Amino acid sequence: MTSILDSQISELLTLNPRGLSTAEKLSKIVPVLDAITDFHYNSCHYYKNIIDASFGGITKYGALEELPYLPVRLFKELDLVSVNKDDIVKQMHSSGTTGMNASRIYLDRKTVAIQTKVLSRIVTYSIGQKRLPMIVLDAESTISSRHTYSARAAGILGFSTFASSKFFALDEEMNLRTDALKLFIDSNAGKKFLLFGFTFMVWQNFVQTLIKSGIKLDLTGSILIHGGGWKKITEQYQITNSEFKTRVREYTNISEVTNYYGMVEQTGSLYLECAAGNLHSSTYSEVLFRDPLTLQLVGPGETGLIQVCSIVALSYPGHALLTEDLGSHLGDDNCPCGDLGRYFQIVGRIAKAEIRGCSDAYKDGLIQ
Repeated sequence: MTSILDSQISELLTLNPRGLSTAEKLSKIVPVLDAITDFHYNSCHYYKNIIDASFGGITKYGALEELPYLPVRLFKELDLVSVNKDDIVKQMHSSGTTGMNASRIYLDRKTVAIQTKVLSRIVTYSIGQKRLPMIVLDAESTISSRHTYSARAAGILGFSTFASSKFFALDEEMNLRTDALKLFIDSNAGKKFLLFGFTFMVWQNFVQTLIKSGIKLDLTGSILIHGGGWKKITEQYQITNSEFKTRVREYTNISEVTNYYGMVEQTGSLYLECAAGNLHSSTYSEVLFRDPLTLQLVGPGETGLIQVCSIVALSYPGHALLTEDLGSHLGDDNCPCGDLGRYFQIVGRIAKAEIRGCSDAYKDGLIQ
């Protein structure tokens, strides 16, 4: 990675996570993403062959929509790495879907450092700089490995940097440790708590337990940050985001319930929900929306496949990815919350559909 690119990334990290208009942000982030594209093209032979086969080679990109992108599912098929394997210090993997492989993401120290800084900038903008007692709505065994991490483990470890102390609320059978949780809350009486967990587990293993047992906790002034698993929770419990928040507040009195959108393929680059209930891109990332059939861009007010672009993917070519999630582009710079930048909503996920393009080139043997 060149020193010029390092300085460009460092400069971006000094900026307010939601302080730039979309146009201002794009003028700063596109040159960085262009340089990252060039680095991966010259450092990862799979990526080079993909770009040559599917995009006709590399050029200089002056707009975000021009950047070549990979379907996120390729990380389930290929080991995409742009640094020496001796430099890899962590391997991440997605939780995967039944019958499918998990994504495999390889991180070197520089990438870990940038992902940590990006996460810190985004989260402290929302919760403040002060470390808080943290309630992890998961089991401690989830973070037992120190070299290979699941998406859940990555989330827990990432958010642990904001904790003054930490309590794992679930035991190894994923049952709520009710008595121990009450003791932890009592030992930090009068303090604001940070709660973190994956949406489905928060609902099934935490909220449902409180409802069934009739227990109500006093976590007044506290913050719950949660994400992932919405498809499962919707299918099994038929509950909306609004209903989720209502029930959480009813049984915990938590003041702020904040959803986020993110993925292991771009760890640290979260899209946090604002006070108006919309997801926001940060100064370090951007989202585009593409028609599922034509892959052409769709504009504000329309729904399309979400393309995520972020500066956090340096050791692997994951800086521009086409997801399998459907989102609605709501607007730019005019969210009711007052923050600048692009904001959107998740609509759902494509059902058993194949994203055409790079995946086909791989399956057809064009990418070696």
